[in-house]
Amino acid sequence: MSRELSSENHLESKRLEGENLSDNKLANIVLASERLRGTFNDRMRSALPSFVVDSPVMSGLTLSQADQLGQLREATDDTLNQFFIDSATWGLANWERFVGLPTDLTKPLDQRRSVVKSKIRGIGTVNVELIKGVAESFDNGEVVVDEDFTKCLIRVEFVGKYGIPPNIEDLKLALREIIPAHLHLDYKFKFTTHAELKGFTYRELAKYTHHQIREGL
Repeated sequence: MSRELSSENHLESKRLEGENLSDNKLANIVLASERLRGTFNDRMRSALPSFVVDSPVMSGLTLSQADQLGQLREATDDTLNQFFIDSATWGLANWERFVGLPTDLTKPLDQRRSVVKSKIRGIGTVNVELIKGVAESFDNGEVVVDEDFTKCLIRVEFVGKYGIPPNIEDLKLALREIIPAHLHLDYKFKFTTHAELKGFTYRELAKYTHHQIREGL
């Protein structure tokens, strides 16, 4: 396997993570890969007898082996990442299969991870703690849960970040699956209030859209 192929693997991994690589990020990836190989090469050369260290044949051999060891280390680390939901990329489909979810490759990885975690956290007796745990497995999912059984109502108020969570429909579906059908769900989101804007002038706010102001400056 060549160095070029190894770099392609790095790029594919970053693509799966939904990152738009800038020139600086790409340079950092390549630099980290080269440093890893350099470390392996230095270790092997330090173990060689002094009379063969500068041999072109031996130098070529250690460089080749360092390249292979570097690729092995990267492949091992990547495989281990698949055993954890928060770092899984290509292995996330296995987690989805494990919890009975379909795999939708059009969704960002962070949203797919949130749904998997919500399924795992949604096991147990349905109470405030369980509902809160499921909701907070999603991005922007910090919530306060209030039960009003006289009205057969559960209120879920988002108190973390401003705005509506990007995968709110997944969150609603996850909660609906664990909450008894006779209970209604009511959602309240956090938006910028007029009181919070009193310290700003019209000119200061003019550079923002209504959406940006509404969901937090």
